[in-house]
Amino acid sequence: MLQVAQVLKSNGVEGGLILSFRDFDPEDIQLQEPVFIEFDGLPVPFFFNSFTPRGNRRALVTLTGVRSLADAEELVGKAVFVDGYEEDEEEGILGWTLLDEDGNEAGTIRDFEDIPGNTCLVVETPGGEVLVPFHEDLFLGKDEENRTVRMIIPDGLL
Repeated sequence: MLQVAQVLKSNGVEGGLILSFRDFDPEDIQLQEPVFIEFDGLPVPFFFNSFTPRGNRRALVTLTGVRSLADAEELVGKAVFVDGYEEDEEEGILGWTLLDEDGNEAGTIRDFEDIPGNTCLVVETPGGEVLVPFHEDLFLGKDEENRTVRMIIPDGLL
């Protein structure tokens, strides 16, 4: 799953929410597909009842099951995920160069290893193939023009 937004705040008394989108255009959200919010470490699906974009990176939404201010307040600060987008995103960076946080070349992204709860990049380096955790906290960005992905690479992996 890929985090696409975060619940900024509640809106009104009928369960409205303001979402802030991260590197994701609100208009690209598939409104008929569920979004997921984690509770006790498990993703819980929600469907959109309404979705109104507010500028480039925010939207006013209502979700199924969120009917009151108290329900909405319980979601404030939580991350919002979609399923399936990450796979398409991953396939789009195969063959790209992985850079560390300082911009030094680490290797070439050859594949993905889908370990439950810990997707890893398979990176070809001069010393052989290594697995690098592909996690949002380590991801710094990508440059489509130069076909590079920049990440924080934990010490000792390379």
